[in-house]
Amino acid sequence: QVQLVESGGGLVQPGGSLRLSCAASGSIFRLNAMGWYRQAPGKQRELVAVIGGSTNYADSAKGRFTISRDNAKNTVYLQMNSLKPEDTAVYYCYLAVHVLNPLRSLEVWGQGTLVTVSS
Repeated sequence: QVQLVESGGGLVQPGGSLRLSCAASGSIFRLNAMGWYRQAPGKQRELVAVIGGSTNYADSAKGRFTISRDNAKNTVYLQMNSLKPEDTAVYYCYLAVHVLNPLRSLEVWGQGTLVTVSS
């Protein structure tokens, strides 16, 4: 099927930066959308940013986070700047894709990577 491998999480001080990466592999026919969601303790999972035909950001991410993708590598990135303690969460990679054998659409989630913003 399709596998996602996330990397780049960790501990950072307020005001710092991190870059998350998510690489997809498998029987991919077409990548439709890639994005990032996050879930803080005691809260629901929420959209951070998604890139497909267009790019959309959560209000909390606008101006600080930048999502990009490398289609040749089937990889999506999230550059996070000016990080705040409230950005602390598990960040999940999301993929909407068409796969082969048989041809069908799938939604795939990564295992999550922890981002902690603290002094």
